[in-house]
Amino acid sequence: MLDQLIEFVINHYVLVGLFFALLIAFFLNEGRLGGATVSPSELVTLINKEEGLVLDIRDRKDFNAGHIVDAVNVPYTTVDSRLADLEKYQSRAVVIVCKMGQHSGAVGRKLRALGFNNVRRLSGGIAEWRASNMPLVK
Repeated sequence: MLDQLIEFVINHYVLVGLFFALLIAFFLNEGRLGGATVSPSELVTLINKEEGLVLDIRDRKDFNAGHIVDAVNVPYTTVDSRLADLEKYQSRAVVIVCKMGQHSGAVGRKLRALGFNNVRRLSGGIAEWRASNMPLVK
């Protein structure tokens, strides 16, 4: 099996190279459309200096178990129906937080489509926040 894979790569190096180039371009584009990522320490600075809004898109149960101070909870499954509620935050920097960073890009794209200009995502989600020993409110 591995021999066949190596033979395929050697015989079709142009196709394999094009595949990897497109794959990298896809991930770069998806990341850019969903908003730039910020680290936990950058998020603290953003909240303190720019009055950034933390939009927590985790389920209510996870949110109640521990969340970032002053975070607004709009569960991922209800974001589409609550987009009108978020329009009042359009002028602020919005940082989207999920469990591990996998859903925040999709919500970021939706917010940017609505005219939010300063949308960012917490890199690694709340898991990275916890790993950095940052405080949570229960």
